[in-house]
Amino acid sequence: MNNRIAAAVQSKPASVQTKLNLSGVSHTYGDGESVLNVLDHLSCSVAAGELVAVVGPSGSGKSTFLSIAGALLTPTRGEVSIGGRSLAGMNERQLADLRLHEIGFIFQGANLLPYLKVEEQLRFVARLGRADKAQAARRADELLERLGLSERRKHYPDKLSGGERQRVAVARALMNDPSVILADEPTASLDADRGRDVTRLLAERVKAEGKAGIIVTHDERILPYCDRVLRLEAGRLREE
Repeated sequence: MNNRIAAAVQSKPASVQTKLNLSGVSHTYGDGESVLNVLDHLSCSVAAGELVAVVGPSGSGKSTFLSIAGALLTPTRGEVSIGGRSLAGMNERQLADLRLHEIGFIFQGANLLPYLKVEEQLRFVARLGRADKAQAARRADELLERLGLSERRKHYPDKLSGGERQRVAVARALMNDPSVILADEPTASLDADRGRDVTRLLAERVKAEGKAGIIVTHDERILPYCDRVLRLEAGRLREE
């Protein structure tokens, strides 16, 4: 871990609040004789200011794990809570609202809207979240400055490099000040230097803003920027 990130870790408050918790989570696909057990009584907690990497072979259930952590998929058994709120019993509207305000997603290919400029990508998310326009503008300006994107704010995605697009994706995920950041292979399409840059920026923002962050990745080059590395095997997580 580099000095800037180590300093951020050391500056965390002594009382660490758990932002994301999965307890006894299991998930199966299919029924009858064709049941596939993907997750098996899996438990995981991520604290404020902590960035955790989840690694494992293809087909080990990483995508299912991330979908459940992000309130996109209901587990067959077990409980998920975000910011102390259990997701059990929430209806689809409540889950959609929770995803919009409490969870920031970062995807492998950035998934930016091609017809929106960089600053518009962020303001669009704020508008969905019914944020005050003046506050949203200040938040967007702050994120673009801190992620080194101020000079690219008027550019469309096709005018950005791969690393710049992923930095915009990080900024967009942070825009509504969520409790949890979930990243799915965010460096897969980047070279080594750009991948490390994006991960370093994400780690710094997670720590500075007290988020709980999870990166699902095959890219071992970014693991030094994470506080913990968990391996998903046989449906369960174990610490590396």
